[in-house]
Amino acid sequence: MTPQPAVPAVLATTAVAVEIKKPAPAHVVAVLAFDGMAPFELGVVVEVFGLSRPELGDIPWYELRVCSAEPGRDLRAVGGFTLRAEHGLDVLAAADTVIIPGVSSAGGAIPPKLVEALLAAHARGARLVSICSGAFALAATGLLDGRRATTHWRYARTLAERHPGIDVDPDVLYVDNGDVLTSAGSAAGIDLCLYLVRGDHGAAVANTVARRFVVPPHREGGQAQFIEAAVGEMGPDAADDGITQSMTWAMRRLYTPLSVPALAREARMSERSFLRHFTRRNGVSPMRWVVSQRISASLPLLESGEGTVDEVAAAVGFDSAATFRHHFTRQMRTTPTSYRKAFVRVAARP
Repeated sequence: MTPQPAVPAVLATTAVAVEIKKPAPAHVVAVLAFDGMAPFELGVVVEVFGLSRPELGDIPWYELRVCSAEPGRDLRAVGGFTLRAEHGLDVLAAADTVIIPGVSSAGGAIPPKLVEALLAAHARGARLVSICSGAFALAATGLLDGRRATTHWRYARTLAERHPGIDVDPDVLYVDNGDVLTSAGSAAGIDLCLYLVRGDHGAAVANTVARRFVVPPHREGGQAQFIEAAVGEMGPDAADDGITQSMTWAMRRLYTPLSVPALAREARMSERSFLRHFTRRNGVSPMRWVVSQRISASLPLLESGEGTVDEVAAAVGFDSAATFRHHFTRQMRTTPTSYRKAFVRVAARP
Protein backbone atom coordinates (compact mmCIF):
# COMPACT_ATOMS: atom_id res chain seq x y z
CA MET A 1 0.00 0.00 0.00
CA THR A 2 1.28 3.41 -0.90
CA PRO A 3 1.77 5.49 2.27
CA GLN A 4 -0.24 8.71 2.44
CA PRO A 5 1.67 11.95 2.89
CA ALA A 6 1.81 13.08 6.46
CA VAL A 7 -0.38 16.03 7.41
CA PRO A 8 1.78 18.92 8.62
CA ALA A 9 1.57 19.14 12.38
CA VAL A 10 0.67 22.81 12.28
CA LEU A 11 -2.44 22.06 10.22
CA ALA A 12 -3.34 19.08 12.34
CA THR A 13 -3.20 20.92 15.63
CA THR A 14 -4.19 24.47 14.80
CA ALA A 15 -7.79 25.61 14.26
CA VAL A 16 -8.05 28.59 11.97
CA ALA A 17 -10.85 31.03 12.91
CA VAL A 18 -12.36 32.86 9.97
CA GLU A 19 -14.32 35.97 10.86
CA ILE A 20 -17.35 36.41 8.66
CA LYS A 21 -18.71 39.91 8.80
CA LYS A 22 -22.45 40.11 8.64
CA PRO A 23 -23.88 42.90 6.54
CA ALA A 24 -25.41 45.75 8.52
CA PRO A 25 -29.17 45.36 8.88
CA ALA A 26 -31.17 47.39 6.38
CA HIS A 27 -33.02 50.49 7.55
CA VAL A 28 -36.67 49.44 7.56
CA VAL A 29 -39.25 52.02 6.50
CA ALA A 30 -42.88 51.24 7.31
CA VAL A 31 -45.73 53.15 5.72
CA LEU A 32 -49.37 52.98 6.75
CA ALA A 33 -52.11 52.03 4.29
CA PHE A 34 -55.75 52.30 5.27
CA ASP A 35 -59.22 52.00 3.82
CA GLY A 36 -60.29 55.06 1.83
CA MET A 37 -56.80 56.49 1.39
CA ALA A 38 -55.63 58.68 -1.47
CA PRO A 39 -52.85 56.77 -3.25
CA PHE A 40 -50.48 59.59 -4.20
CA GLU A 41 -48.71 59.95 -0.87
CA LEU A 42 -48.32 56.20 -0.49
CA GLY A 43 -46.87 56.15 -4.00
CA VAL A 44 -44.34 58.83 -3.06
CA VAL A 45 -43.06 56.73 -0.15
CA VAL A 46 -42.87 53.62 -2.32
CA GLU A 47 -41.05 55.52 -5.07
CA VAL A 48 -38.41 56.93 -2.73
CA PHE A 49 -37.85 54.03 -0.33
CA GLY A 50 -39.20 50.96 -2.13
CA LEU A 51 -37.53 50.98 -5.54
CA SER A 52 -34.22 49.24 -6.10
CA ARG A 53 -31.35 51.64 -6.73
CA PRO A 54 -28.72 49.94 -8.94
CA GLU A 55 -27.43 53.39 -9.88
CA LEU A 56 -26.17 53.80 -6.30
CA GLY A 57 -23.83 50.82 -6.50
CA ASP A 58 -23.07 49.19 -3.15
CA ILE A 59 -24.85 51.77 -0.99
CA PRO A 60 -27.30 49.82 1.19
CA TRP A 61 -30.84 50.95 0.51
CA TYR A 62 -33.99 50.84 2.61
CA GLU A 63 -36.39 47.95 3.06
CA LEU A 64 -39.99 49.09 2.70
CA ARG A 65 -42.93 47.53 4.53
CA VAL A 66 -46.51 48.55 3.66
CA CYS A 67 -48.60 48.02 6.80
CA SER A 68 -52.23 48.23 7.80
CA ALA A 69 -54.35 47.53 10.85
CA GLU A 70 -55.81 44.51 9.04
CA PRO A 71 -53.11 42.92 6.86
CA GLY A 72 -54.37 40.86 3.96
CA ARG A 73 -57.65 42.73 3.71
CA ASP A 74 -58.53 44.65 0.53
CA LEU A 75 -58.33 48.39 1.16
CA ARG A 76 -60.29 50.80 -1.02
CA ALA A 77 -58.31 53.66 -2.52
CA VAL A 78 -59.60 56.92 -3.92
CA GLY A 79 -60.02 56.43 -7.66
CA GLY A 80 -61.91 53.16 -7.62
CA PHE A 81 -59.34 50.44 -6.96
CA THR A 82 -58.15 48.35 -4.04
CA LEU A 83 -54.79 47.48 -2.55
CA ARG A 84 -53.67 44.98 0.06
CA ALA A 85 -50.95 45.41 2.68
CA GLU A 86 -48.99 42.32 3.67
CA HIS A 87 -47.86 43.56 7.09
CA GLY A 88 -49.64 44.57 10.27
CA LEU A 89 -49.10 47.21 12.93
CA ASP A 90 -46.60 44.97 14.73
CA VAL A 91 -44.24 45.38 11.77
CA LEU A 92 -44.89 49.12 11.77
CA ALA A 93 -44.00 49.30 15.47
CA ALA A 94 -40.72 47.47 14.80
CA ALA A 95 -39.55 49.71 11.92
CA ASP A 96 -36.74 52.26 11.98
CA THR A 97 -38.76 54.94 10.19
CA VAL A 98 -42.57 55.08 10.28
CA ILE A 99 -44.43 57.21 7.74
CA ILE A 100 -48.11 58.12 8.04
CA PRO A 101 -49.18 59.45 4.63
CA GLY A 102 -52.59 60.71 5.72
CA VAL A 103 -55.66 59.90 7.75
CA SER A 104 -59.12 59.04 6.50
CA SER A 105 -60.65 62.15 8.06
CA ALA A 106 -58.68 65.17 9.24
CA GLY A 107 -59.72 65.83 12.81
CA GLY A 108 -61.46 62.49 13.17
CA ALA A 109 -60.71 59.81 15.74
CA ILE A 110 -57.38 58.02 15.38
CA PRO A 111 -57.59 54.25 16.03
CA PRO A 112 -56.11 53.42 19.45
CA LYS A 113 -54.15 50.48 17.98
CA LEU A 114 -52.37 52.86 15.60
CA VAL A 115 -51.55 55.24 18.45
CA GLU A 116 -50.14 52.33 20.46
CA ALA A 117 -48.01 51.18 17.52
CA LEU A 118 -46.64 54.68 16.94
CA LEU A 119 -45.76 55.09 20.62
CA ALA A 120 -44.10 51.67 20.65
CA ALA A 121 -42.04 52.57 17.57
CA HIS A 122 -41.00 55.88 19.10
CA ALA A 123 -40.03 54.21 22.37
CA ARG A 124 -37.73 51.92 20.39
CA GLY A 125 -36.04 54.95 18.84
CA ALA A 126 -37.86 54.99 15.50
CA ARG A 127 -38.24 58.15 13.45
CA LEU A 128 -41.90 59.13 13.00
CA VAL A 129 -42.93 61.04 9.87
CA SER A 130 -46.22 62.42 8.62
CA ILE A 131 -47.33 63.72 5.25
CA CYS A 132 -50.28 66.08 4.98
CA SER A 133 -53.12 65.07 7.35
CA GLY A 134 -50.97 62.29 8.80
CA ALA A 135 -49.97 64.94 11.36
CA PHE A 136 -53.28 64.23 13.15
CA ALA A 137 -52.12 60.67 13.85
CA LEU A 138 -48.83 61.89 15.29
CA ALA A 139 -50.70 64.54 17.29
CA ALA A 140 -52.87 61.84 18.85
CA THR A 141 -49.77 60.27 20.40
CA GLY A 142 -48.97 63.48 22.33
CA LEU A 143 -45.44 63.47 20.87
CA LEU A 144 -46.02 66.81 19.14
CA ASP A 145 -47.13 68.64 22.29
CA GLY A 146 -44.86 71.60 22.98
CA ARG A 147 -43.31 71.26 19.53
CA ARG A 148 -43.63 72.97 16.19
CA ALA A 149 -45.37 71.01 13.45
CA THR A 150 -47.07 71.52 10.12
CA THR A 151 -49.76 69.98 7.95
CA HIS A 152 -51.63 70.93 4.80
CA TRP A 153 -52.69 74.57 5.09
CA ARG A 154 -56.36 73.55 4.79
CA TYR A 155 -56.08 71.48 7.98
CA ALA A 156 -53.79 73.73 10.01
CA ARG A 157 -56.56 75.50 11.91
CA THR A 158 -58.30 72.23 12.77
CA LEU A 159 -55.03 70.72 13.99
CA ALA A 160 -54.35 73.77 16.18
CA GLU A 161 -57.87 73.75 17.61
CA ARG A 162 -57.90 70.05 18.44
CA HIS A 163 -54.35 70.02 19.77
CA PRO A 164 -53.66 73.43 21.34
CA GLY A 165 -50.39 72.17 22.80
CA ILE A 166 -48.85 72.03 19.32
CA ASP A 167 -47.24 75.08 17.70
CA VAL A 168 -48.84 74.64 14.27
CA ASP A 169 -47.00 76.45 11.48
CA PRO A 170 -49.12 76.50 8.29
CA ASP A 171 -46.53 78.41 6.27
CA VAL A 172 -43.74 75.86 5.79
CA LEU A 173 -43.15 72.72 3.73
CA TYR A 174 -41.88 70.53 6.56
CA VAL A 175 -40.66 70.65 10.15
CA ASP A 176 -37.87 68.49 11.57
CA ASN A 177 -37.98 67.82 15.30
CA GLY A 178 -35.37 65.09 15.06
CA ASP A 179 -37.43 62.09 16.13
CA VAL A 180 -40.73 63.40 14.76
CA LEU A 181 -41.09 65.14 11.39
CA THR A 182 -44.19 66.61 9.75
CA SER A 183 -44.84 67.93 6.25
CA ALA A 184 -47.48 69.90 4.43
CA GLY A 185 -49.50 68.74 1.42
CA SER A 186 -48.76 65.85 -0.92
CA ALA A 187 -45.94 67.47 -2.93
CA ALA A 188 -44.24 68.53 0.30
CA GLY A 189 -44.12 64.83 1.15
CA ILE A 190 -41.68 64.42 -1.75
CA ASP A 191 -39.50 67.17 -0.28
CA LEU A 192 -39.55 65.58 3.17
CA CYS A 193 -38.74 62.10 1.86
CA LEU A 194 -35.77 63.46 -0.08
CA TYR A 195 -34.75 65.38 3.06
CA LEU A 196 -34.71 62.08 4.95
CA VAL A 197 -32.57 60.46 2.27
CA ARG A 198 -30.20 63.43 2.36
CA GLY A 199 -29.86 63.13 6.11
CA ASP A 200 -29.22 59.38 5.91
CA HIS A 201 -26.97 59.20 2.85
CA GLY A 202 -25.86 62.71 1.89
CA ALA A 203 -26.64 65.16 -0.90
CA ALA A 204 -25.12 63.18 -3.78
CA VAL A 205 -27.41 60.21 -3.14
CA ALA A 206 -30.47 62.42 -2.56
CA ASN A 207 -29.73 64.26 -5.81
CA THR A 208 -29.57 60.93 -7.66
CA VAL A 209 -32.96 59.90 -6.26
CA ALA A 210 -34.43 63.31 -7.12
CA ARG A 211 -33.08 63.07 -10.66
CA ARG A 212 -34.86 59.74 -11.14
CA PHE A 213 -37.95 61.30 -9.58
CA VAL A 214 -37.57 64.27 -11.97
CA VAL A 215 -38.00 66.83 -9.18
CA PRO A 216 -35.74 69.52 -7.70
CA PRO A 217 -33.23 67.89 -5.32
CA HIS A 218 -33.88 70.23 -2.43
CA ARG A 219 -36.47 72.71 -1.24
CA GLU A 220 -35.83 74.32 2.10
CA GLY A 221 -38.34 73.27 4.74
CA GLY A 222 -39.08 76.87 5.68
CA GLN A 223 -40.31 77.72 2.20
CA ALA A 224 -43.96 78.75 2.01
CA GLN A 225 -46.32 75.88 1.14
CA PHE A 226 -48.94 78.08 -0.50
CA ILE A 227 -47.60 80.17 -3.37
CA GLU A 228 -49.84 82.50 -5.31
CA ALA A 229 -49.17 81.87 -8.97
CA ALA A 230 -50.56 85.19 -10.18
CA VAL A 231 -51.28 83.67 -13.58
CA GLY A 232 -53.60 86.49 -14.51
CA GLU A 233 -50.84 89.05 -14.03
CA MET A 234 -47.89 87.11 -15.42
CA GLY A 235 -48.14 85.52 -18.81
CA PRO A 236 -45.37 83.57 -20.55
CA ASP A 237 -44.04 86.77 -22.16
CA ALA A 238 -44.24 88.99 -19.10
CA ALA A 239 -42.71 88.95 -15.60
CA ASP A 240 -42.61 85.16 -15.36
CA ASP A 241 -39.98 84.93 -18.07
CA GLY A 242 -37.98 87.66 -16.39
CA ILE A 243 -38.01 85.81 -13.06
CA THR A 244 -36.93 82.58 -14.74
CA GLN A 245 -34.14 84.35 -16.58
CA SER A 246 -32.86 85.98 -13.39
CA MET A 247 -32.88 82.64 -11.52
CA THR A 248 -30.99 80.88 -14.31
CA TRP A 249 -28.50 83.74 -14.42
CA ALA A 250 -27.99 83.58 -10.64
CA MET A 251 -27.49 79.79 -10.61
CA ARG A 252 -24.58 80.21 -13.01
CA ARG A 253 -23.01 82.86 -10.77
CA LEU A 254 -23.60 81.62 -7.23
CA TYR A 255 -19.91 82.07 -6.46
CA THR A 256 -20.10 85.80 -7.23
CA PRO A 257 -21.73 88.61 -5.18
CA LEU A 258 -25.46 88.68 -5.91
CA SER A 259 -28.00 91.29 -4.93
CA VAL A 260 -31.64 92.14 -5.50
CA PRO A 261 -30.73 95.10 -7.77
CA ALA A 262 -28.57 92.82 -9.92
CA LEU A 263 -31.27 90.15 -10.14
CA ALA A 264 -33.91 92.75 -10.93
CA ARG A 265 -31.77 94.18 -13.73
CA GLU A 266 -31.36 90.71 -15.22
CA ALA A 267 -35.16 90.27 -15.06
CA ARG A 268 -35.57 93.73 -16.62
CA MET A 269 -37.86 94.80 -13.82
CA SER A 270 -37.88 97.44 -11.13
CA GLU A 271 -36.65 96.21 -7.75
CA ARG A 272 -40.08 96.62 -6.19
CA SER A 273 -41.84 94.71 -8.96
CA PHE A 274 -39.15 92.03 -8.99
CA LEU A 275 -39.41 91.45 -5.24
CA ARG A 276 -43.18 91.13 -5.44
CA HIS A 277 -43.26 88.78 -8.41
CA PHE A 278 -40.33 86.64 -7.25
CA THR A 279 -41.80 86.07 -3.80
CA ARG A 280 -45.27 85.33 -5.15
CA ARG A 281 -43.85 82.79 -7.56
CA ASN A 282 -41.29 81.06 -5.31
CA GLY A 283 -42.66 81.54 -1.80
CA VAL A 284 -39.41 83.04 -0.52
CA SER A 285 -37.54 86.30 -1.03
CA PRO A 286 -34.83 86.45 -3.73
CA MET A 287 -31.91 86.53 -1.29
CA ARG A 288 -33.28 83.74 0.86
CA TRP A 289 -33.57 81.70 -2.32
CA VAL A 290 -29.95 82.53 -3.20
CA VAL A 291 -28.76 81.44 0.25
CA SER A 292 -30.67 78.15 -0.08
CA GLN A 293 -29.11 77.47 -3.49
CA ARG A 294 -25.64 78.21 -2.14
CA ILE A 295 -26.15 75.81 0.76
CA SER A 296 -27.31 73.11 -1.67
CA ALA A 297 -24.26 73.73 -3.86
CA SER A 298 -21.98 73.35 -0.84
CA LEU A 299 -23.19 69.85 0.08
CA PRO A 300 -21.35 67.84 -2.60
CA LEU A 301 -18.22 69.93 -1.97
CA LEU A 302 -18.32 69.07 1.73
CA GLU A 303 -18.98 65.42 0.94
CA SER A 304 -15.97 65.26 -1.36
CA GLY A 305 -13.69 65.98 1.60
CA GLU A 306 -11.61 68.39 -0.48
CA GLY A 307 -10.83 71.92 0.66
CA THR A 308 -11.45 73.61 3.99
CA VAL A 309 -14.82 74.87 5.14
CA ASP A 310 -13.57 78.39 4.42
CA GLU A 311 -12.74 77.39 0.84
CA VAL A 312 -16.14 75.75 0.37
CA ALA A 313 -17.83 78.89 1.68
CA ALA A 314 -15.96 81.04 -0.84
CA ALA A 315 -16.61 78.57 -3.68
CA VAL A 316 -20.39 78.90 -3.31
CA GLY A 317 -20.42 82.66 -2.86
CA PHE A 318 -20.53 83.39 0.88
CA ASP A 319 -18.52 86.44 1.89
CA SER A 320 -17.17 84.71 5.00
CA ALA A 321 -17.00 81.29 6.62
CA ALA A 322 -18.91 82.66 9.61
CA THR A 323 -21.83 83.66 7.38
CA PHE A 324 -21.72 80.27 5.69
CA ARG A 325 -21.76 78.43 9.04
CA HIS A 326 -24.69 80.54 10.27
CA HIS A 327 -26.89 79.89 7.25
CA PHE A 328 -25.80 76.25 6.91
CA THR A 329 -26.66 75.47 10.54
CA ARG A 330 -30.00 77.24 10.23
CA GLN A 331 -30.98 75.32 7.11
CA MET A 332 -29.37 71.91 7.68
CA ARG A 333 -29.63 71.76 11.48
CA THR A 334 -25.97 70.82 11.77
CA THR A 335 -22.63 72.51 11.17
CA PRO A 336 -20.64 72.20 7.92
CA THR A 337 -17.90 70.33 9.80
CA SER A 338 -20.34 67.85 11.33
CA TYR A 339 -22.02 67.34 7.97
CA ARG A 340 -18.66 66.63 6.36
CA LYS A 341 -17.71 64.11 9.05
CA ALA A 342 -21.01 62.30 8.55
CA PHE A 343 -20.96 62.12 4.76
CA VAL A 344 -17.40 62.53 3.51
CA ARG A 345 -16.63 59.94 0.86
CA VAL A 346 -13.48 58.11 1.95
CA ALA A 347 -11.42 56.74 -0.91
CA ALA A 348 -11.54 52.97 -1.08
CA ARG A 349 -8.43 51.28 0.29
CA PRO A 350 -6.61 48.84 -1.96
